[in-house]
Amino acid sequence: MARSAASTRGILLSVAYDGRPFAGFARQRDQRTVAGELLGALRAIDPAIREIRGASRTDAGVHARDQRVAFDTAAPLPPRGWVLATARHLPDEIVIRRAAVVRVGYSPRFESLRKRYRYLILRDLVRDPFLSRRAWRVEGLTDDAIERARAEALAAKGTHDFAAFRTSADERTTTVRTLYGIELSLDPADPRLVRIDVEGNAFLHNMVRILVGTLMDVARGHLAPGAIARALASRDRRDAGITAPPDGLYLEHIHLRDDGQDPWPSGPSDGSSADDAAPDGADAAGAAPDGADAARTAPADDAAPAADEAGAGPEAGAGA
Repeated sequence: MARSAASTRGILLSVAYDGRPFAGFARQRDQRTVAGELLGALRAIDPAIREIRGASRTDAGVHARDQRVAFDTAAPLPPRGWVLATARHLPDEIVIRRAAVVRVGYSPRFESLRKRYRYLILRDLVRDPFLSRRAWRVEGLTDDAIERARAEALAAKGTHDFAAFRTSADERTTTVRTLYGIELSLDPADPRLVRIDVEGNAFLHNMVRILVGTLMDVARGHLAPGAIARALASRDRRDAGITAPPDGLYLEHIHLRDDGQDPWPSGPSDGSSADDAAPDGADAAGAAPDGADAARTAPADDAAPAADEAGAGPEAGAGA
């Protein structure tokens, strides 16, 4: 018996994954991808699911703790059921952390208000096999070098034209973005790890990785201090630093206008308390999130220059 269209609803997922074995999030022909694995697991529960709509298209090797993915289904399964039933069909590197009910056709890409990325730097003279392809090992990163990077990062905060901080494949004409914060800190559990947290309303392709690479170039003396300010002014990619490898990049959280109803487990998707959730409005300085209201029509955070071969389409953006 055909399912009634009236029973169809949207489901919003929070998905975490280890990006090491995958060719990125978006489906690609003849490649193992996060979206391909996820769609296969969902269709094992409901074969009628036609597509999934991702919020951000992370590159090969990039990880996520809170990728947001939506799909439509008429299957009478509650959010808890989607979390638990798909687990047996997913590889160990992918897990659905949360599910909630949303409207039919819901696209997290166009509901995104801000995103938070974390980049991990390992300052160690020798490699650590437990952090292989999970952090970028940078030698010679002293405490003074970290302070140089921290001072350099201040220039990136705020609303700027980040044209110098994108790949040549990103041909969008609108390159103004707002960064609400870019902070460096040591992991209290492992002081070898330097955490670079970047939060903004939207990102260009490889923007975070180029920012991190520039910070490390300044920290190690490969670029003179003020490199970020110079690159912002010139809009020339050659004035910025190297592109950091994908290994240390994590999509930490995507703050959405509508986070869904009847979530399981309950609470924010990133596991923080309600008091910790970022407001829809201003940053600490009181500035409104420029471009947030335009997110429904403007190119999304990390939007891909073009759809991939397999037709994953423009619902997902390219990796930061």
